[in-house]
Amino acid sequence: MARVFIPTMLRALADGNAELKIEASNVREAVDLLDVKFPGFKLQILEDGKLRSNIVVAVDGETSRLGLLEKLHTDSEVHFIPAIGGGAQ
Repeated sequence: MARVFIPTMLRALADGNAELKIEASNVREAVDLLDVKFPGFKLQILEDGKLRSNIVVAVDGETSRLGLLEKLHTDSEVHFIPAIGGGAQ
């Protein structure tokens, strides 16, 4: 089962879990399964069926270019990383 790490800002939706094991073939399926278990999760990750512009997904330590289509393996690690705003002008 893939290990999905829940960002701090979404842990309240996931009953406080920081990490969950999900059996999914790709990131989209993992998000769908998380939403079934924790209704509202998908709304925080997706917008119009795509990853929100302020969320990046990393699979096995690499930022995913495929996003929701990124394949998962039984030993995959998935991180949803919120974008950090601000900076110098």
